[in-house]
Amino acid sequence: MNNDELYIKRCIELARKALGKTYPNPLVGSVIVHNGKIIGEGYHHKAGENHAEINAINSVEDKSLIPESTIYVSLEPCAHYGKTPPCALKIKELGFKKVVIGAMDSHDKVNGKGKKIIQDAGIEAVSGILEKECIELNKRFFTYHEKKRPYIILKWAESGDGFLDKDFRPTAISNSLVNQLVHQLRADEHAILVGTQTALNDNPGLTVRHAEGINPVRILIDFDLKVPSHFKIYNDEAPTLIINTRKEEAVGNIRFIKAGKENFLQNLMDVLYKEQIQSVIIEGGNYTLRQFINEDLWDEAIVIRNEELKLENGTKAPLLDVQPEEIKIFRDNCVSIYRNSSQAI
Repeated sequence: MNNDELYIKRCIELARKALGKTYPNPLVGSVIVHNGKIIGEGYHHKAGENHAEINAINSVEDKSLIPESTIYVSLEPCAHYGKTPPCALKIKELGFKKVVIGAMDSHDKVNGKGKKIIQDAGIEAVSGILEKECIELNKRFFTYHEKKRPYIILKWAESGDGFLDKDFRPTAISNSLVNQLVHQLRADEHAILVGTQTALNDNPGLTVRHAEGINPVRILIDFDLKVPSHFKIYNDEAPTLIINTRKEEAVGNIRFIKAGKENFLQNLMDVLYKEQIQSVIIEGGNYTLRQFINEDLWDEAIVIRNEELKLENGTKAPLLDVQPEEIKIFRDNCVSIYRNSSQAI
């Protein structure tokens, strides 16, 4: 690994610290290097606050070293005025010697413009360093902007003999270690979705309890509004979207959004894109999960399997016709992570 890759790797490490907190902005880390020594570091903490490059610049004690320094950034510096001024202009103004960029930003407001501002100012700019890793870091952001839909993660827990429950009644399958992992996943992703049946059967709160982080936006698919309003999904702990065929209405943190049943998954994607939801965990039951699998509309799947547990009868777990990319063992639970190569960005 050469020096440029080493520093971009550090940018990625920094960026990851804000996972789940920057929506609708991407995760970005930045490092400033002078004569082979890191003199500044920063990352984007949350939308509306300073971008990574500005935080890195602010952390440099001796600003007179900047014209002799290289700034590394995991994503192309922005070129537009949002809640903060463009970082590309700040880099130009301070006159860095060189800029090294991990991945270019496909988002239409940037898309090469940041790099061009820097190069037009006579500053050397290099991009595509650890590009694959930098795109992976922002798989949610890139999927959202390029595919006009959120990054979709399917998740379920099944018994050793392939059931989601015992005799069609809720059954604990995953152990306490895996429960922590699941709650961390909720904190890391933007939203979480269930269908009517899961909401009625399990009465889930869909909040983050066994990990640190922000509660995801809750999405309930409930065409005929069968889920009673005293159920946990209606509490005030997180913004909640109820996708239904009956009404459009906003009450406190709850929003009812109408969507047609015809071509439903596409309608749902349109709604979630419009709501700026960048990633969603599908925690539905067999029916909801199978719809996404049948349409090949998923990016990642996390399947928890309790090999020791045999349930013998109940709701059959969905089947994925792909090999897992990674398998993690948590005592008697085995967590398989799948990627859908046909949806890769």
